[in-house]
Amino acid sequence: MRRVAKLSAACLTTAALALAATACGKTSSDDASSSPSGGGKGGVKIGLAYDVGGRGDRSFNDSAARGADKAEKQFGGSIKELTAKTSDTEADREQRLQDLADAGYNPIVAVGYAYAPSVQKIAAKYPKTSFGIVDSVVDGKNVNSITFTEEQGSYLAGVAAALKTKKSHIGFIGGVDNPLIKKFEAGYVQGVHDTNPKVKVDVQYLSHGQDTSGFSSPDKGQQAAQGMLDSGADVIYTAAGSSGTGAIEAVNGVKGAWAIGVDSDQYSVPGMEKYRNSILTSVVKNVDVGVFDFIQSVKDGKPLAGNNVYSLAKGGVSLSTSGGFIKDIQPKLDAAKQQIVDGKIKVKTTP
Repeated sequence: MRRVAKLSAACLTTAALALAATACGKTSSDDASSSPSGGGKGGVKIGLAYDVGGRGDRSFNDSAARGADKAEKQFGGSIKELTAKTSDTEADREQRLQDLADAGYNPIVAVGYAYAPSVQKIAAKYPKTSFGIVDSVVDGKNVNSITFTEEQGSYLAGVAAALKTKKSHIGFIGGVDNPLIKKFEAGYVQGVHDTNPKVKVDVQYLSHGQDTSGFSSPDKGQQAAQGMLDSGADVIYTAAGSSGTGAIEAVNGVKGAWAIGVDSDQYSVPGMEKYRNSILTSVVKNVDVGVFDFIQSVKDGKPLAGNNVYSLAKGGVSLSTSGGFIKDIQPKLDAAKQQIVDGKIKVKTTP
């Protein structure tokens, strides 16, 4: 699924990731200073408001961070990063965005659907500041909605899982039971059953409703994955932020089992090296591309606005090939991708 401060070695362990939102990431109450990088004339002051887990989640937030880091390196300027907590209220999210706006950061990127109401409100108060939001659509002349066809990438993951399972039994773990993560589930299950309708798919969510702990609890991910493995599943796809690291760890302990990562190419993520031989592929969601495009548009004086959708056809989502584990089935994956791009396969967004 984005922070300028470098994480300590301790924060890179699986155990510490469970505490990432409070121990490693900056929060709205942190004295989070900007990190200058040769700003001056032509530089940009980038404000990042992360979802729970923040930079170092090895998934969703890290992908957004890569986009901001690239922009900072290319354009100069500075980044200020603030991170959500699982206990956040709407007032907390509003305050986080307002703090960045008051400090003169422009653009400001809100990472995650939970920020939608606060972006709607705060963007209206700061019409000269450009706001971006990832994974939600917010109307506003100064708001750029950065969205993705997660269901399409997940469909391909389902095809891969159906072709790789030896037990005709696989699993899906979602971080929070909400419409966004349901898109991952829907595409995955459709891809599985379009490939082999006899494959059983177990589905489990780690948290529900307003409880977002499912995105930052590797222990919960590990327990859920272990339960699926114990019941006979041998391929598990987890769309749950840093909780996915726990699921991958559980899969790594079972010979012949595969994990499917999400958002970032988790095979190539630092700190995941010891699990590489268990990561079949990852559904890469190029949040970094969307974030960079938005920052560049502001830098160029032509801020993006409206809903900009990053689809499979546009390279917004894809399957990673690191490790070469899907090389033998690549022709079938390519065929499925082309059918989606051509509109011959309509991927569902709800289970």
